[in-house]
Amino acid sequence: MRMKSHYLLVFASLCGIFHNGNSQENVAFGVRATQSTTWNFRTGAMNAIDGNFDSNIRHSSCSSTRRQANPWWRVDLEKHYRIFVVLITNRNRRACRLNGAEIRIGDSLENNGNSNTLCAKITSIRAGQTASFFCKPLGVHGRYVNIVLPTRRGILTLCEVEVFGAHDPH
Repeated sequence: MRMKSHYLLVFASLCGIFHNGNSQENVAFGVRATQSTTWNFRTGAMNAIDGNFDSNIRHSSCSSTRRQANPWWRVDLEKHYRIFVVLITNRNRRACRLNGAEIRIGDSLENNGNSNTLCAKITSIRAGQTASFFCKPLGVHGRYVNIVLPTRRGILTLCEVEVFGAHDPH
């Protein structure tokens, strides 16, 4: 586990962000991701959940769509979770491309999952940095985690996405 993730989990435990005594884990690691389009063979959706935090897209460590209207990326967690926090690592250049993106969580694939419950809106993440987005007040339930640029034509690039939550069989 990365130091940053470990720090987050310690912070989360101090703040009481646990559900029924279950500790949180990165539930996105090792599952399946997809995206609206793929820029090239080095930028597949799975790169965003492979545990590689390298923010240089040329190192085959980031996912990226082509320039399009409302590009999106989605991870299928395969089970239902209560998601408390999503960590996103931005690429080391052109950081503003993520500005205005939304994190949406839910069980529906209607509109490719982009109409699910809003967890957070990304105002900005500095180039090459990781930012935490908390789903307030007590987490958002769902199987699918989407990141979408909802209102513009653009390129969606994600170098790493970590999703922390607890299994919720609801």
